[in-house]
Amino acid sequence: MTDNFKKSLSTVDIIALAFGAMVGWGWVVLAGGWVASAGLWGAVLAFLLGGFAVILIGFAYAELAACMPITGGEHTYTHRAFGVHISFLCSWSILFGYLSVVAFEAVALPTVIEYLIPNYNQGYMYNIAGWDVYATWVLVGMVGSILVTYLNVRGMEVAAWFQKLAVVGILLVGIGLFVGALLFNPNANLSNLAIPNFINGTAGIMTVIIMVPFMFVGFDVIPQAAEEIDLTRPQIGLFLIVSLIMAVMWYMGIAWSVGHTLNLEQAQNSSLATADAMSNAWNSTWAGRLLVVGGVLGIMSSWNAFLIGGSRLMFAMAKAHMLPNALAKLHPKYNTPANAIILIGGLATLAPLFGRKSLVWIVDAGGIGIVIAYTCVAAAFLYLRYKEPNMVRPFKVPFGKAVGILTLIISIAMFALYLPVSPSGLGKVEWGIFGVWFVLGIVLYAHATTKNPGKSKAFMDDEIRAIKEANQIWLKENSVGSFALNNQSKKSI
Repeated sequence: MTDNFKKSLSTVDIIALAFGAMVGWGWVVLAGGWVASAGLWGAVLAFLLGGFAVILIGFAYAELAACMPITGGEHTYTHRAFGVHISFLCSWSILFGYLSVVAFEAVALPTVIEYLIPNYNQGYMYNIAGWDVYATWVLVGMVGSILVTYLNVRGMEVAAWFQKLAVVGILLVGIGLFVGALLFNPNANLSNLAIPNFINGTAGIMTVIIMVPFMFVGFDVIPQAAEEIDLTRPQIGLFLIVSLIMAVMWYMGIAWSVGHTLNLEQAQNSSLATADAMSNAWNSTWAGRLLVVGGVLGIMSSWNAFLIGGSRLMFAMAKAHMLPNALAKLHPKYNTPANAIILIGGLATLAPLFGRKSLVWIVDAGGIGIVIAYTCVAAAFLYLRYKEPNMVRPFKVPFGKAVGILTLIISIAMFALYLPVSPSGLGKVEWGIFGVWFVLGIVLYAHATTKNPGKSKAFMDDEIRAIKEANQIWLKENSVGSFALNNQSKKSI
């Protein structure tokens, strides 16, 4: 297989990459709604149950990533199971999700700065969908985008260093909130409006559960960068699951801390409930501002991770002759897919010009693409368990067929949440945006298959054959079986 990418990601790097992708800005803004809807322990239980469902999906990814540690992740898994057409559908869908998140982070950053520097918006430009766009607001988003793009072009080591720094900051702030909540005495500090343990019973818990899967989007960036991970194959799968468990514990801890330190009125009305909880816990406004800084680090870590994942997927699709060949070029000095990084980063740099409301539409539409990809991967995982029962699986999920069936059901249920018939369904604008992206994909794919007939299938078939050969070599060199943590199995493919 290709030796184009340097194996530079350690255990800490991939955990930081996945955890940082899953922990963005939402925990700062949404936690008040969680506890107001379900209660303190209701919100915690919702994340426990919802997190378990996402971990099941993660098991499918872990098994396939360990078996096929190839840049592009889903791109390869779905081809092995269903062929090149489904591979393109899956890849194009999740690429939209990645692009939408990267673009939104360029809007989230200047929005957050408003809480740290009041009235910094200067230079009114125009109004889009009811949102006033200011020159200073746009400038902050653009500068942030250029910085993250530059770091990624410079190399995976630089991006990974930045990711670890951001995640350490997030964890320190989160620990500060949790410790403050442990020391906080609600009986002495809150009114009789303290948040109940449960609100609205099962209905309240379900209100939070439908939001849970989308808080965990991002663990799938690990398979996208699989060729750059310097770990054994079983470890790739193992630490993907570890990062998911960390995220589940994080969100449960945030929900408990906010529910323990705010009263019901504060949780319902606060625009930054987690920051207010931090202020309450330490009885200081500076603590709340410190937590907002942690939120900024969450934006940057998620932004960085999705740019890594999106650029690697775009690179893989270009190598397979599904996208223009220029996107498959590596930087001569930094050995990164620079053209793909610059394209995604460039789109994100323009994103602040469109205001916050229009970008929210795009992010919501991008969620459809991510769930479609999850469904394709779940189906591929289950199908390969039947089609190739003897496939080499360095990280083999116990009761794989049962897990596959549950994962597929969960993925389909997640997709159903977007449908117009669902209470949480998306509107015409979001479906229209996704429709435009889908049509664009059809046009690009038709052009690629016309210009390079049969090349996509031939390239990916060769890739799968090379994977099978490498897996047989791995199997001979590692007789200790699945879940082995044998350092001698660090073999590139």
